[in-house]
Amino acid sequence: MTRAVPAKPLSAWRAEPQAPPDQDTPLTARILIVDDDERNAFAAVQALEELGHELVTAKSGEEALKRLLTEEFAVILLDLHMPGMDGYETAEFIRSRKRTARTPIVFLTAIFRDEAHVFQAYSAGAVDVVFKPVDPFILKSKVEVLVDLYLKTEEVKRQSAYRQWLLDEHTRVKAEKAQTERVLRVTEARQQAILKTLPIVVHSRSIEPPFAPQFVSEAVQDITGFPASRFVDEPGFGSSRIHPDDVDMVVERISEAIKSGHYSVEFRWLCADGQYRILQDQGIVAPSDDGEAREIFGVILDATDRKLLEEQLAQARKMEAVGQLTGGVAHDFNNLLTVVLGNVDMLGRKAEDEGRRARRIDAIRQATERGRDLTRQLLAFSRRQHLSPVSVDVNALIADFTPLIRQAVGEAVTLDVNLAAESLCAHVDPTQLETALLNLAVNARDAMPGGGALVIATRHEKEGANDRVVVEVGDTGVGMAPEIRERVFEPFFTTKEVGKGSGLGLSQVYGFVRQSEGEVRVDSAPGKGTRFQLRLPASDAPAEVLRPETTPTEVEGGAERILLVEDDPTVLALTLDMLSGLGYHATTATHAAEALDIIRSEAPIDLLFTDVVMPGGISGVDLARTARDLRPGLPVLLTSGFMGEGAVLETAEFPLLDKPYETAGLAAKLRGVLDRPVRKRRRQDGGGAKSQSAEPSTTVAAAE
Repeated sequence: MTRAVPAKPLSAWRAEPQAPPDQDTPLTARILIVDDDERNAFAAVQALEELGHELVTAKSGEEALKRLLTEEFAVILLDLHMPGMDGYETAEFIRSRKRTARTPIVFLTAIFRDEAHVFQAYSAGAVDVVFKPVDPFILKSKVEVLVDLYLKTEEVKRQSAYRQWLLDEHTRVKAEKAQTERVLRVTEARQQAILKTLPIVVHSRSIEPPFAPQFVSEAVQDITGFPASRFVDEPGFGSSRIHPDDVDMVVERISEAIKSGHYSVEFRWLCADGQYRILQDQGIVAPSDDGEAREIFGVILDATDRKLLEEQLAQARKMEAVGQLTGGVAHDFNNLLTVVLGNVDMLGRKAEDEGRRARRIDAIRQATERGRDLTRQLLAFSRRQHLSPVSVDVNALIADFTPLIRQAVGEAVTLDVNLAAESLCAHVDPTQLETALLNLAVNARDAMPGGGALVIATRHEKEGANDRVVVEVGDTGVGMAPEIRERVFEPFFTTKEVGKGSGLGLSQVYGFVRQSEGEVRVDSAPGKGTRFQLRLPASDAPAEVLRPETTPTEVEGGAERILLVEDDPTVLALTLDMLSGLGYHATTATHAAEALDIIRSEAPIDLLFTDVVMPGGISGVDLARTARDLRPGLPVLLTSGFMGEGAVLETAEFPLLDKPYETAGLAAKLRGVLDRPVRKRRRQDGGGAKSQSAEPSTTVAAAE
């Protein structure tokens, strides 16, 4: 029985490539001058420095031998007569060492000139003898010949080493190539096995439409029911089965990959069983050696089950949010209705003194006002509230509002207001901005039960092509965990104790800022406090002078003729009583068609007072516009308890009275519309929404 030996990784077989010997650096030589007389040594240096080689001097034989232990020299100039170790003895040691045995030695002598000493010098290993005083030309010529011989020898060695390196590299590369080919075969087999088991399709395709596949892994049959060969043999097959509504998107996304280098797209694909499945295709563009795009490599996943799970999860989260929302609304409204119904029941059951009766009526009023505020907060979160945006000096608004914030947060909290030096104007509803600041301040106070610091700061920021006014509200409180931070803007979500908060404050902030085309950011961590950023759209228009809202102290009626349009019979009856009580003469209609019949008649009408949302396919806004066409200059007042997103934008051209309203508010709004002088305005038609002709009252809807 044989046992398979696991393949070694390629790196284990590879020998590290060696750098080739240096062939470009010019060869140089080193010359050793040994002389105990510094003057003689200096003379030799002066004679040889023109050769351009390195000159090294030694004052004795011992010093010369020490240098020869670690250094290599092309030529040694050796003085024969030296104290201690003379030239003969030094030469004997040099010749006795294998490393220096062949180094040329030139003896220098001023004393031993006879033939016997010259013969002894050659016997000691000298290649030449030069007599002192040294003739510079002769010395330079003799040394130059020896150095040239040395350099030629070194060049031969270098060439030999280079040839040996080439042979070694060839052998190494050949062995490495063989091993690489073997490993590649193993890797390819392994990859094929993996591709067969993976639930993804690996593919390559051309970069030109229809992006014909050049390779498709076999896993495509498990997903689509068609073999891989079908896609490769029929270039248009894959694209022909994409859902018709998705074809243009797929072509656009893959075509963009030529510029961006990558793509990702999801589309519906008709499988062999006749069912569409959702495929996710993503890939990259692979450049060739010259840098030009040649091929697309990608993978295809079957995303059908994932999309189904995502939809189920989204639906589950939506139902959870709806359940939380409806539960919160039911809880708060049931409490309010309990107060209203209980007090109404008591008023109807028995006669009470005037004081107790007044207290019951006041309790009913407070409950209904709380219900009205709750509804407005919900509308703010859903971005369906009626806003009156103007150009607001944010710094001035915060400065004026600071005393109220100080009072709201209490003495335990230090309030620090850092406003930008320059004027910052934003296009927002000032009342809603004040409410948002108050909600954030109160939340910060509750997050600092032991006291702390609250900072409100403003600044201007450039965000792409948009200018933003940033209002930052930060505290040093307990902070929030990530799972809490992700849910802080959900309506009725609160971490406070029962009765300590409704969970709608931050929902109002979020809805108001988003409806104002801004953005809310929150940064918080446990123990590190919380920081909210309101990023509001900046305004180039000059800031408008804000006048505080005042509650009418006197109820002023009139005798004008009003066409009242309301589909809810109870609201219609109540409003009719209010108008009659104010002295107005009212004609009623329950829908727009009935109101148009009255407008088309010759019945006298001084003002149209209509609900916005009505049955029959004609809204109050459409009715108002048609009424203006039929009776130019007719004053219009709209009212609504809730409007769709489009209606919120449309009503900006007419004055609007929010429901619920009281007699005093209705009276003030009516007089504000009726008492304005009528001005003729041009009607403009041109491809978009119509700009209606009206008296000035219709142009100041947001400001009233």
